Amino acid sequence: MSAPDRPNPSFDRKMLEALVCPVTQGTLIYDEKAQRLISKSAGLAFQLRDGIPIMLPSEAVKL
Repeated sequence: MSAPDRPNPSFDRKMLEALVCPVTQGTLIYDEKAQRLISKSAGLAFQLRDGIPIMLPSEAVKL
C-alpha cells in the first residue's frame, strides 16, 4: 500500500525485459494509460497494483 501523501508508484519499464506472459511465455506490452500489461498472444491484460504487475492468469482480464 502506498503512503497517502505520495502518488502510486509507476511501473518500472525495465521489468518488461524480464517479464513474460505466464500463459504463453510471450512478450508483454505496457499500456501506460490503462496501467496494465498486455499479452497479445494470450489475449489477456494483467493489471498493475501500486506499480506491481499481477501476473496470475486467474486475475487477468480477457481482451
